[in-house]
Amino acid sequence: MKNTQYIGNELGLFALADNWKDYWASQVVPYLGSKVLEVGAGLGGTTHLLISKMDKLDQWICLEPDERLASQIKPSLASATRNADKVIVETRYLAEYDPQARFDSLIYIDVIEHIEDDRKELELAMKYLKPGGHLVVLVPAHNFLMSPFDKAIGHYRRYNKKMLLDIVPENAKIVMHKYLDSFGLSLSLANKLFLKQTYPTEKQILFWNNFIVPVSKKLDPLLYYNLGKSVLLICERK
Repeated sequence: MKNTQYIGNELGLFALADNWKDYWASQVVPYLGSKVLEVGAGLGGTTHLLISKMDKLDQWICLEPDERLASQIKPSLASATRNADKVIVETRYLAEYDPQARFDSLIYIDVIEHIEDDRKELELAMKYLKPGGHLVVLVPAHNFLMSPFDKAIGHYRRYNKKMLLDIVPENAKIVMHKYLDSFGLSLSLANKLFLKQTYPTEKQILFWNNFIVPVSKKLDPLLYYNLGKSVLLICERK
């Protein structure tokens, strides 16, 4: 396996966004099951968040092809309230993982936009699911919001709901398909049109997390999840 170095350095910065993470995680956890494969685990922030919210977990596999990032996942779980001992870290891509393995869920949290052939990746992911298992995908929304920040961290694209539906494998049934963070959409648009920053500042991340996300949590259902700066997709393998 060839080691790959992740070109972005935003992972530590977005670790500050606890309100945002709790928001999307609350919608994802009920679909995870007890055996989970996380693709593109990064520094382990998503791992830490989700395993701490799960009452029953038998195994959590983290796939992270960047050795530098993968080496930090286990240390990042030291303060996890539960299930840290169930986590196994593998420095590899999904295509290099045991083809006989089957999971209750596969999760891609802000990962698919970094993969050039996203359709092929999701088709492969479905092969690792048990019948009735769930594929969970969270991605940044709207190509018109592509910014220097997106390009700096290796995004091939952003998604609207139709784009994401278009790459769903045929053997998948849609369970959830919605935009999240409607109020945060305005901040992303402002950055695109006016600020044009390559990276957000820590102060900006904290403002979004502490003030914008709580408003979005109340506003999103009123808008029937039809606006947002992220798209959440959950599919079930038929």
